[in-house]
Amino acid sequence: MGEQRVRVTQDGASRWRRRAGEYDTLAEALAAAEPGDTLTLRAGTYRENLVLDKPVTVTAAGPLGSVRIEPSGGPAVTLLASASVRGLVLEGHDTASAAVLAEGGGTVAEIEGCRVSTVSAVGIEVRGGARPTVRRCTVENPGGLGIRVRDGASAVFEECEVSSAGQAGVAVLEGATARLERSRVHHASGAGLLLSGEGTVVEAVGCEVYEIDGTGVQAEARAAGRITDCEVHRVSGNGVTLDSEAVLALVGTRVHDVPENGADLRGRSVLTLERSSVRSFGRNGLSVWDAGTRAEATASELHDSTGDYPAVWISDGARVSLSDCRVHDVPDALFVLDRASHAEAVDCSLTQIRSSAVSVSGGATVRLERCRIQDAGTGLWFRDHGSGGTLEGCEIADVSTGVIVARGADPVVRSCSVRGSADAAVYVSAGGKGVFEDCRVSHGKGYGFHVIDGCRTVITRCRAEQNARGGFEFSEPGPVLEDCSSDEVRAQASVAAAARPAADHAAGSGGILGGGFTGARPASGALPGARTAAEGAPLVDSAVPAPAHRPADEALADLEALIGLETVKQEVRTLIDLISVGRRRQEAGLKAPSLRRHLVFTGSPGTGKTTVARLYGEILAALGVLQRGHLVEVARVDLVGEHIGSTALRTSEAFDRARGGVLFIDEAYALAPEDGARDFGREAIDTLVKLMEDHRDEVVVIVAGYTAEMERFLSANPGVASRFSRTVTFPDYSAEELLQIARTQCAEHEYRLADETAAALLEHFAALDRGPSFGNGRTARQVFETMVERHAVRVAQLADPSTEELQLLVPDDLPV
Repeated sequence: MGEQRVRVTQDGASRWRRRAGEYDTLAEALAAAEPGDTLTLRAGTYRENLVLDKPVTVTAAGPLGSVRIEPSGGPAVTLLASASVRGLVLEGHDTASAAVLAEGGGTVAEIEGCRVSTVSAVGIEVRGGARPTVRRCTVENPGGLGIRVRDGASAVFEECEVSSAGQAGVAVLEGATARLERSRVHHASGAGLLLSGEGTVVEAVGCEVYEIDGTGVQAEARAAGRITDCEVHRVSGNGVTLDSEAVLALVGTRVHDVPENGADLRGRSVLTLERSSVRSFGRNGLSVWDAGTRAEATASELHDSTGDYPAVWISDGARVSLSDCRVHDVPDALFVLDRASHAEAVDCSLTQIRSSAVSVSGGATVRLERCRIQDAGTGLWFRDHGSGGTLEGCEIADVSTGVIVARGADPVVRSCSVRGSADAAVYVSAGGKGVFEDCRVSHGKGYGFHVIDGCRTVITRCRAEQNARGGFEFSEPGPVLEDCSSDEVRAQASVAAAARPAADHAAGSGGILGGGFTGARPASGALPGARTAAEGAPLVDSAVPAPAHRPADEALADLEALIGLETVKQEVRTLIDLISVGRRRQEAGLKAPSLRRHLVFTGSPGTGKTTVARLYGEILAALGVLQRGHLVEVARVDLVGEHIGSTALRTSEAFDRARGGVLFIDEAYALAPEDGARDFGREAIDTLVKLMEDHRDEVVVIVAGYTAEMERFLSANPGVASRFSRTVTFPDYSAEELLQIARTQCAEHEYRLADETAAALLEHFAALDRGPSFGNGRTARQVFETMVERHAVRVAQLADPSTEELQLLVPDDLPV
């Protein structure tokens, strides 16, 4: 008889026959054992398939790792009865089967303190109605799934770890049920936790899912799950993905450090967040698509976006509800697109938003109650026909523009306040409508209510206080005022005189305290002296100071001080002369020459295009052509989105930020790639052309790039070439000019070039390759920085360097 390695201990209730003893093989021991007995395995490797068809306990005699079950094929352990397995290492090498298999109705098995280390189809599989409990086990299976529960089975996993799975870490399928407690799933592929199939239910408590090559948690095909006090992070895809009517709840759960969406919902799925957070996401925090798909969040937080996408994206008829939530430190907070899409936010805070806090377009609607929007580019932007909804009791503060209503949008805004806007608190244009009731706008740097294009906005019982440019500004008849007031200081007599027809029309109606209304169509209770803009032009209160600009001569002096660029300077001087002469011709009653304000800058990188654009804006502002003269620099990534409709939104927002100044589009040819038949760049160009037409006097657009490529850009849209009819070419810098730039850098940073260094530097610049990678002025600055570094390394070796040695750059400091 061989070595006896399996001891059977008689723990069962039966005493009819003696069976305690030691056996050579697992099969012999199992044959001798009866229900309730314990099989204790001595240290060693057992190359048998352990099939437990009776309720016995199998345990290792020594510590974990001392006993290994490693058959050549099939499962290492098969549980067909309510047996227990403890302290074993279970290895399988059959790619067609599981390493551990529990199956059969009524099987209430236990697996405790084991390590499943295998290259199999599945590490642990539970099926056929089995109901095992797995405690303090680890599963490693680079060849397939970590754990699979399917076919109506039910399993509990406590304090387990699944790692190095070649497919999903834990998959619960086909109407199965699983509960995970205090477990970890990491270094899996496809999904950390996968739920699929009608009737499938998963509950995870206190678990962690991380380092997943794919999605953290994926639910689909009507599966349901509840994730409580868990953490999902460091995945390569979405943190959470729902599709095809799946239902998932996140309670007290943290999703973070995901390069894609925090949660992506489609196909009529439903996600609930309660006391949960989504942060450090590369795309949307919540991305919600399709009619019937919805997300509901309560007392949750979305913040710290790492990408350039809205925190919450709602489209194609989806719905989102936020209650007592915080959204902050993101590019945009809430984007609602497409007819039937709807968002609700109650008692929420949207702060530190780089662009728009709320954007509504394509016929979508929103409902906001008692929300706070602060430190954003635009508070709310209702973009087009059918877009609207209601705002009630909301506070908007420290934004560029509080509320924008455009192109037929028609929201209702009640009992809201806008404070400290950099531009208008409320801006309505291009056929926008809107109803504003019992609102207060105050302490802004622009107008309180600015309505242009004759928009039929209704403003009732609203008050404007301490707005720098005026309380109410209407360019032409259209808006309706009822019982509104402003503290703007303006002589009542002069207001009445300016619009006597309007006053006569409204004779006998109640007055409004204070002045500050232009171009309004009075209604019951409106200001009798509301004035109409003469000949359709906006009436601007002369008492309101214009933004401060430095004199044009100072900006011109900075332009002239630039090294080289003589042809560029001449072009700018010509434009300035056209403006000056045009103004004098107007004063003399003559027609002014047509001013081609939009420019094309062509040339290589580093030739000063951005610097000249900034000075050009300052000069135009000083001459009164632009209101502010600031520069907004963008590129393709700032204008082109990846979702249908998002490109127009991004382009419009960039254009809006540039209002009153210069929109500088670097490498504009990237918007019209040669193979761009389905590229969204052309949508950006089309949107830009329309905006330039609709707001021709508000923004100067400069497009820049290589000469040949810019020709392709100008031919991308029939209206582009006509709007950019003047091209300014920026030549490459000569070696002498590059030396001048280097000398300027030296003087600025208190260094000095020795004569022989200047000569060597001139030779260096003359010998540079002038290919596509040549950086012109940037190259000169980089050479200077390299010289400073080499100088530091050299002088650091001196015991007591003199002041001259600390300043003097010598030929040895030149780049090698």
